[in-house]
Amino acid sequence: MSDRHEHSHPHPHPHSLRHRLSHLLTPHSHETADKVDSALESSARGMRALWVSLAVLGVTALAQALVVAVSGSVALLGDTVHNTADALTAVPLGIAFVLGRRAATRRFTYGYGRAEDLAGLVIVLTIAASAAFAGWTAIDRLLDPRPVQHVPAVAVAALVGFAGNEWVARYRIRVGRAIGSAALVADGLHARTDGFTSLAVLLGAGGSTLGWQLADPIVGLAITAAIALVLRDAAREVFRRVMDAVDPALVDRAERALTEVPGVCGVGELRLRWIGHRLRAEVAVVVDGDATVREAHRIAVDAEHALLHAVPRLTAALVHADPEPAPGEADPHLALAHHTAA
Repeated sequence: MSDRHEHSHPHPHPHSLRHRLSHLLTPHSHETADKVDSALESSARGMRALWVSLAVLGVTALAQALVVAVSGSVALLGDTVHNTADALTAVPLGIAFVLGRRAATRRFTYGYGRAEDLAGLVIVLTIAASAAFAGWTAIDRLLDPRPVQHVPAVAVAALVGFAGNEWVARYRIRVGRAIGSAALVADGLHARTDGFTSLAVLLGAGGSTLGWQLADPIVGLAITAAIALVLRDAAREVFRRVMDAVDPALVDRAERALTEVPGVCGVGELRLRWIGHRLRAEVAVVVDGDATVREAHRIAVDAEHALLHAVPRLTAALVHADPEPAPGEADPHLALAHHTAA
């Protein structure tokens, strides 16, 4: 009964002192325009993270490419390719953020936020390709050992690669979690895998200096295994987002908030789903069967309001009010049963 409608902020039934203080200290509105502004702000933060990380990784890859040209290190060449590919993953994610800013249409009635999920799939495939390339390179070097030339320069370049990737990884993951973007988090994990690859180059070069030519490929295989573990985590996170999975703690939090709303006698079906990096809720609440339409609507508005406060990154909630069943009264939803049966 309540979804993106206009309502003011007087609270005849304040939920708690903490709730009232939040209104005094943080003036806000739940108007549609404000929700859109919040979504745009999140997208802007995501775009800024992409541009900054793209610049850092671009400089890192360029510095490594110069050393590759001097040293002829195949391992460092592979690391440079990884860093370049990692920088380029910003392209599909940037496109997704731009698409996510577009308004909903009569065809895409929920908007274009799910483009982030498609970008997340592209990033997972890129991580998989990086793991395959790293593994293939390590096996090739294992079968055909070659000494590493200009080890000091290669070592410095490897450290630069690790430092650049780790900084970008932390930045992307932090911003991704802050705005609720699984794709940006996955992209940060991808940067971390390339940082591990840089360490492999460093350790392999050190082993070669000690006369152990197999050090480089063996360490490369170990790093490939580490990349595979990161790939598993990133793929699981993106898969869950594509399948509309949410943290069960968010569902519990939403249910607790609804039960505290005056007039809500019970909570029925509750659904949460991610659209891009924003959440949307659909819920049925039970109200007094003798309540008027206006009273039931007011309760639905209060329920939506409570959800918007309780659930982080929630921008919209569709609240349906069901009357509390009376003794002997038939379930009014029986007419819909044959439509929902499996």
